[in-house]
Amino acid sequence: MNQYKTFGWYAARVTPHLPKKAFKPVPMRLFGGLAYLLISIAGIMTISLYDMNLWIYLMISGVLGACFAAMGFLGHEILHGTVVRNKMISSLLGAVAFWPLTTGPRLWKKWHNIEHHRHTQDEHKDPDAWFTVEAYNKSKLIRLIYRLPFVVRAFFSMLSLAVTFTAHSIKMFFSYIKDFKPGKQPAVWLQFVLPWASWIGLLLWIGPLKWLFAFVIPVLIANAIVMAYISTNHRLNPLVPVNDPLANSLTVTVPKWVDVLHFNFSYHTEHHLFPGVNPKYYPLVKAKIKEMWPERYHEMPMQKALALLWKTPRVYFEKDELIDPKKAVVYGSLGNGLNGLALPSKHEKNSSPGSLKAQKNKAKKAQ
Repeated sequence: MNQYKTFGWYAARVTPHLPKKAFKPVPMRLFGGLAYLLISIAGIMTISLYDMNLWIYLMISGVLGACFAAMGFLGHEILHGTVVRNKMISSLLGAVAFWPLTTGPRLWKKWHNIEHHRHTQDEHKDPDAWFTVEAYNKSKLIRLIYRLPFVVRAFFSMLSLAVTFTAHSIKMFFSYIKDFKPGKQPAVWLQFVLPWASWIGLLLWIGPLKWLFAFVIPVLIANAIVMAYISTNHRLNPLVPVNDPLANSLTVTVPKWVDVLHFNFSYHTEHHLFPGVNPKYYPLVKAKIKEMWPERYHEMPMQKALALLWKTPRVYFEKDELIDPKKAVVYGSLGNGLNGLALPSKHEKNSSPGSLKAQKNKAKKAQ
């Protein structure tokens, strides 16, 4: 991409083509959330009150995990103000929706709505951005991890998706709690402690075996589902000097019925362009973007995006490329040479032997 544009630049050109109702809240989405909530309560109570075959417990755990993830997707909508506009009500509903993922609404708004959306793929300001060669060079732990064979790193990276959201949420709490005014910190602490207290209370009531099926396995499944989207949202995109959603975000495609179950969470470029528009209307936004800037827009099937995550390293080199420091092999990012086979970037493949050697030497210095 030759020139980055701000999300406001794109929004100003797409907005006139959207219906006015697209900018209004859609409270009917709460009925889907209510269904997930009731199923979750029923599943937890069934495990808690009845002694059944472990395979039945496991099936219920799968349903609970799917419900926990979907509630998180709806909570994301609610806390962006696209379901109800009343701040007190949206915070309450958001707290309920994010309860299984143990993330408080005030923390989420600070971490996601403010920091991530304002500074998407900014290597210094985006709390969700992956690290650069410079950061790699400063961390003994990361350098130690990158000494492992690539396939081992890739396997454990994908496996870690089952815990990443919860772990990152805890990290964000301790990173941002000091940024809240002293008078608001008790509420943020309460929103952090209450979900964990309730789940630990459930453990004390039903015992560790049933708790494994009522909470641990479901939350691992929920993490994996949520992170399958979140990990593909930006990790294949370049780091950027301008918050350009067509450059720094990826929309993945999934079957229509999955979009229905997951509240259109797959439309991520559209979300970064219009976070205040309910995802119900993102297909309209997508159609207009593809009409106006087809060469800038990034989309691919979910399974292909996950495969590319497996095949590429997660260390940024020169902002628009990814590098495996162990092998000093450089890969492109989306819009900068990345292709379905995750081959070395176009920049590297077209380099002369001398410039390629210099590039690899520069990479090796990071080890």
